[in-house]
Amino acid sequence: MTTQRFDFAFSPPYRVAGLPFGVLPSTTWVEVGDGMLRARFSWWRLETSLHNVAHVEQSGGYAFVKTAGPPHLSFSDRGVTFATNGDRGTCVSFHEPVPAIDPTGRIRHPGATFTLADPEAFAAALQAA
Repeated sequence: MTTQRFDFAFSPPYRVAGLPFGVLPSTTWVEVGDGMLRARFSWWRLETSLHNVAHVEQSGGYAFVKTAGPPHLSFSDRGVTFATNGDRGTCVSFHEPVPAIDPTGRIRHPGATFTLADPEAFAAALQAA
C-alpha cells in the first residue's frame, strides 16, 4: 500500500490561534500507509497501527475555545482533537488507546479528531486499509 498524506484545512482564526504553538500547514499532516496511521500537529505526534483503528465517522461544529491552538484533550472521554477549523472533521476511535498529547505517553486517547481538507478521502483510506 502506498502512503497517502492528508493536509489539514485551516480557517483564518484557527491559523492565528495555532501560530504560537507552531501549528502551520507545513507542520501538520496525517498519513495512512505501510500499515500505520501517523499524525503530526506541530510538536505533537500520534502513531498507531491501522489494525488499531476501530471506527471512523465525520463530525463538526466545534467550539473555537475548545479546539483552537494546540491539541485539545476532552475531559469527558480523554479523546484528542487536532483542529484547524471548527466546521468538520473525522473522528477515529481506537481499539487500544494511543499516546499523543503528553510527551511521557501516560495520557492515552481512545480516539482522535482531525480537521482535514479532504475528510472523505481520509475516511476512505482508513476503511480501505
